[in-house]
Amino acid sequence: MNSHLFYNGQWLKNDKPLITADNRGLRYGDGLFETIRVNAGIIQLEQLHFERLFRGLDLLQFDLPAYFNAGYLAKNILELCQRNRHATARVRLNIFRGNGGLYDAENHFPNCIIQSWPLQAMSERLNENGLITGIYPDARKSTDTFSSIKSNNYQPYLMAALYAKKQRWNEALVLNSHNNICDATIANVFIIKDRVIYTPALTEGCIAGVMRNLLLQLLTELGYVVKEGTITAEDLQHADEMFLSNSVQGMRWVQQCGDKNYGHAITHAIYHELLKRIG
Repeated sequence: MNSHLFYNGQWLKNDKPLITADNRGLRYGDGLFETIRVNAGIIQLEQLHFERLFRGLDLLQFDLPAYFNAGYLAKNILELCQRNRHATARVRLNIFRGNGGLYDAENHFPNCIIQSWPLQAMSERLNENGLITGIYPDARKSTDTFSSIKSNNYQPYLMAALYAKKQRWNEALVLNSHNNICDATIANVFIIKDRVIYTPALTEGCIAGVMRNLLLQLLTELGYVVKEGTITAEDLQHADEMFLSNSVQGMRWVQQCGDKNYGHAITHAIYHELLKRIG
């Protein structure tokens, strides 16, 4: 069955052409996106997603119509999943500016595309086969005001993903402009050393992940010592465990980064506590 998408108030076939060659989203990556998990008619981590989205839209200076709010977007996300018969779904909400050159955008209206794909239910078990990762050497992500939003300008992560595929890794870690660990191509990074949990601070240039946000709250409530700060490549070599987090997959255990192998005892325990929170 040919699935549907939502585009600026219209329901269209998923293969319908939508933009012209003058589009600023195409030319410059002028916009941002959210990747959202929907399960049985519920948008998981809905408030966290929309808080990040509207913070980003304000930062990128979009002019939002009065109707363009969290309720409007949530309604259309859920209707799209119904139309596509996706009970459990990965949803991509993409917002971008319209036509224009670098200095002469026609307007600052938030053009909106919503797509959905079927998704398996989140497993009750942590991934048995740990991820194989490494550090992508050829890009450095900036640590500026825009680093924490999910920008449509995704080039460092795109190239890191291509590199990971060539290396036969499951994921690649991305460095920031100070040669510290930033995040992974589609996830935030956590390491564990002597039962203390570390993750790069937002000032290190990582995406402000909604699952990262939830985990920081949850881990503190569970009594873990959690530290946001700088993580170096050397820190990875001394860590006991590593895991990645995002809103679609929850948590994934990393078995290996370079020549370093990791356990998963604490990661396993955290995962089960996470399932209680989002299940």
